[in-house]
Amino acid sequence: MMRWQVLALGLWWAVPATASAQFSLFQDAPHSLAPLVAVVAPSVVGITVTEASGVPGGTPAPVRGGKKTPPLTEAAGSGFIISPAGFIVTNDHVIAGAAQIVVTLDDGEKFTAQLVGADDLTDIAVIRIHAPHRLDPAHWANSNKVQVGDWVLAAGNPFALGNSFTLGIVSAEGRDIGEGPFNHFLQLDAPINPGNSGGPAFNMAGGVIGINSAIVSPSGGSVGIGFAIPSNSAAPIVAELIAHGSVARGWLGVSVADPKNGAKGAVITGLEPGGPADQAGLSQSDLIVTVNGEAISGADGLTRAIASMAPGRKVILGVRENAHIFHLPVIVGRRPVQIGD
Repeated sequence: MMRWQVLALGLWWAVPATASAQFSLFQDAPHSLAPLVAVVAPSVVGITVTEASGVPGGTPAPVRGGKKTPPLTEAAGSGFIISPAGFIVTNDHVIAGAAQIVVTLDDGEKFTAQLVGADDLTDIAVIRIHAPHRLDPAHWANSNKVQVGDWVLAAGNPFALGNSFTLGIVSAEGRDIGEGPFNHFLQLDAPINPGNSGGPAFNMAGGVIGINSAIVSPSGGSVGIGFAIPSNSAAPIVAELIAHGSVARGWLGVSVADPKNGAKGAVITGLEPGGPADQAGLSQSDLIVTVNGEAISGADGLTRAIASMAPGRKVILGVRENAHIFHLPVIVGRRPVQIGD
C-alpha cells in the first residue's frame, strides 16, 4: 500500500505540465451550482400517479357495492414546466394508465393535472395544471450542440423524496437501448434513480438538453449510466402534443421482426385486415428491404421510416423475393394509438 502511494505521488510530480493543463481546463468551472439550481428549480415538478391495477398473484379484487373494484396504486415520477400556462413535460411511461395525476411544485404546492397528449413511441407526454399564479418555465436548449464531456445537471423526484439535483457529464451520444424506434439517447453519468423519469437534464446555462428517461442498473438504483431523450428530438413532439393531443404517425398495419438469418430488412409477421399493407397486396413473411429507395436495417428502421411520414402519403416499398426486389406503392395510413406497426 505504501509503495503504491509513493508511486502515485511520484507520478504526480513527474508530470507537472499535465497537471497544470488539467487545472486550466477546470478553472472556469463554477465553485457552486447553487445559483444555477436557484434559477431552474421552480420549473422542476414531482408527479404522483394513482392508477388502477390488478392484485398480484391472481387474488380477486375487493368487492364494493356488488362490483369488483381494482385496488389503487401510486407511482412517482418527474417533469418540468415549459409554459407559464401550466404545460408540463414528462415521460409517457410515468402517466400511462393514470386515474389521477398530481403535480407537486418546487415550493410544495400541489395541483391535479390533466393529460394533454402522449406519444408512446417516443415515451413523451404533456400534462397541464391551472395555477392561480404565474409559473416559471424551463426553456429548451440545442442538444445538437452537446458534446461528450459537457457538464449536465439532472433534476427530478427520486424515490418520491422531492426535488433533487445531481451533477455529471454527458458520457456518450446516440445510444440505442432498445426502448423504441425513435430514441437515440444522451448517456449521462449524473445519478438518476427511480422517480427521476420525466425530469429535465440541464446544461450549465440552464437550458434543457434532455428528458431523463431510463437507467441501466443491476440493482435498480443508479450506477452512473442514465439516458435522456435529446431536446431536439423531444421539442417537436411536445409542440405537436400541445397543439393536437397526439402525433400523427404513418402506419402500414403490419407487425414486423428482424430476419433470422441476419439479413437486412424487416420481415412481415402479421397484417391488420384492411390495413394499408393488406390493401396493397403485401403478405406475411414478405421481406421489406427499402423505403423510397433507402435501405432499412431492421424492424425498428422500418417502423421509424413509416411512422415519420404523414398519413396519406404514398410510399414505395422494396420487397425482396428470392434474389429479386420488386417495388410496391402503398398509401400510408394513420397509426392508431397504442397499436403496433
